[in-house]
Amino acid sequence: MTRQFVHISPDYETAVKVGSRHGKPVILKIRARDYKNDGNELYRSSNGVWQAKYVAPEYFTIY
Repeated sequence: MTRQFVHISPDYETAVKVGSRHGKPVILKIRARDYKNDGNELYRSSNGVWQAKYVAPEYFTIY
C-alpha cells in the first residue's frame, strides 16, 4: 500500500462514496474525538479531508 495517511470522512455516506472509487469499500468507524483527546494528531488537507498518520485499532469498529 502506498498511502501515507488514513483518510477520515465526516460521515458514513461520504466514506462509502470515497471508498467505492477503489472497489468495494470497507468502512471503519473511528472515534476521532477520543483519538484526538488522547493526544493523537489529526490533519486537515487543503481539500477538507481529515487525515491521520496512524489510527490504532482500539479507536475503530467495523460498520
